[in-house]
Amino acid sequence: MTLREDITGICTRARDAAQILRSLSPAVKNAALFNAAQGLRAAGPELKAANERDLEAGRAKGLSSAMLDRLELTGTRIEAMATGLETVAALPDPVGDIVRQTVHPNGMRIAQIRQPLGVVAIIYESRPNVTADAAALCLKSGNATILRGGSEAIHSNIAIARVFVAGAVAAGVPEAAVQIITTTDRAAVGELLQMNGYIDVVVPRGGKGLISRILEESRIPVVAHLDGVCHVYVDADADPVMAKSIVLNAKLQRPGVCNALETLLVHEDIAGEFLPDAAQALEMGGCELRGCPKTRQIISCKEATDEDWTTEYLDRILSIKVVESLDAAIDHINRYGSHHSDSIVTERYDAAERFLDEVDSAAVYVNASTRFTDGFEFGLGAEIGISTNKLHCRGPMALQELTCLKYIIRGSGQIRE
Repeated sequence: MTLREDITGICTRARDAAQILRSLSPAVKNAALFNAAQGLRAAGPELKAANERDLEAGRAKGLSSAMLDRLELTGTRIEAMATGLETVAALPDPVGDIVRQTVHPNGMRIAQIRQPLGVVAIIYESRPNVTADAAALCLKSGNATILRGGSEAIHSNIAIARVFVAGAVAAGVPEAAVQIITTTDRAAVGELLQMNGYIDVVVPRGGKGLISRILEESRIPVVAHLDGVCHVYVDADADPVMAKSIVLNAKLQRPGVCNALETLLVHEDIAGEFLPDAAQALEMGGCELRGCPKTRQIISCKEATDEDWTTEYLDRILSIKVVESLDAAIDHINRYGSHHSDSIVTERYDAAERFLDEVDSAAVYVNASTRFTDGFEFGLGAEIGISTNKLHCRGPMALQELTCLKYIIRGSGQIRE
């Protein structure tokens, strides 16, 4: 069998499964998720063994510590995956929700309801928990899903998918509702992106190179973000203790994820007081600092280049810029950021409201870490990615974002004059 024939077969089975999924009861879908959650807990040793094979290969390839962290499956992370499935099961089922309804003057009743997208292909890198999160959200929202994880997590992804599918099938879900592409051949992605007759939406989750390739090659609509160049702006009226806590959390709590801080902006009126203490704490956390000329007059660090302002490091590296005003901070974020997640630390109400209104990003914060941009943290159960698109959905892509809208009209013989 050729690669194209293999991919076509997967897509055909997914399309058939999608027809069944759209009519499954919430009870069946929820039972599938609870089964899968219990299965993940029971399969902990098996999942860790598969994951260790991936970690060994990653170390041999010289993956960074941040990338290895994204890849690792600990007992805590396996439990978090299982809990995530149960959280999704407990959420209201979006399928059939009435978004709006009206009555036409001629008596027709017109309603707009949520329906599954159909078949969702998810192409992702590194983080094996995406396998469980994506499968759960797609199943709950009535979509068949085709998963194509990165080669660095192939054994982990296959093991997780196997457990998930077994639990779902036991509840009465079609086996083809969740399928994983097991080949690591990069050509498989190219074949998948041509399957516009079978797949309704592609959701990429990974590095800029992967997502750029998908946007260029796909014949299927894509919901994506290119990168996560996130900012924290410390305003002149910020509480320096709060600001330091937020910056350290946003940068160091988990540097290898898309909602981690990449550029710190500090108002010039507070920079002399704030930066030395914050820089010392960041460096103690193993963070390399790169600063603008004004920053380097205050602290000792590497020189930041223009490229740094647009770089998603996904590592313990931080660029710092001293700005003269709130306007300058907003302009920098909108010019150089990726419209993902950005935060202001300030005690001024007017500054906070201007920042919320004028920063053009999917998630905008006041006095909080950017690390909260996450489906689970937002009460969505999980998410299959953070969209920076402006069409269809923006921000964490969860259950409602995995549906589309459909008009249903009930009449009693009306005809148009």
